[in-house]
Amino acid sequence: MGVALVSFWIFAASQIATPGPANMALLATGARYGFGAALPFVAGVALGKQLVIWPVGFGLMDLAARAPLVFEGLKWAALAYILWLAWKIAGVRLSSEGHPEQAPGFFAGLIVHPLNPKAWAMIVTGFTSFVAPGTPTLQATALIAICLLSAQVLFHPIWTFAGDRIAARLTGTPAERTLMIGLAILTVASVLFVLFGGESA
Repeated sequence: MGVALVSFWIFAASQIATPGPANMALLATGARYGFGAALPFVAGVALGKQLVIWPVGFGLMDLAARAPLVFEGLKWAALAYILWLAWKIAGVRLSSEGHPEQAPGFFAGLIVHPLNPKAWAMIVTGFTSFVAPGTPTLQATALIAICLLSAQVLFHPIWTFAGDRIAARLTGTPAERTLMIGLAILTVASVLFVLFGGESA
């Protein structure tokens, strides 16, 4: 009994390292505000996934079976949030001149994964595909949580730093607007694929 840790970590890493709404937000935040200023947001994004893992591990899926309309509503709320996030990304410019606002902080990061369908799909897949029947709930949930957090600690800063480096090259160039619109399109495409085009992305 237990969790297939190595297999699940490889799966989790493949999901966390690839484009999705959270990574697009991290890339855009790093580009807009710089790597250092974005770190509280990065920490919030990483820990925010725990707000999904533990309820799922302790029976939220049972509620989903009993009250499917609740989860249908959550799906559309998540889509609305991602569309709003994409609109914000498309509109920002990388230069900080004339924009004294602060980078999004820790608490802004916390809500990213609870409203990210890719995170939900990844976590549900973890419990349904990598946990042996009969594994104690606390053990399974803790191991899933540790695996996901370790992968996030590795890959989320990389996406944020990539945004910082891209900004250093593109700020003030014609490619700047193209980059931000492209990030917005990728953000929307990634969530639409999870919701309507694939079982788990």
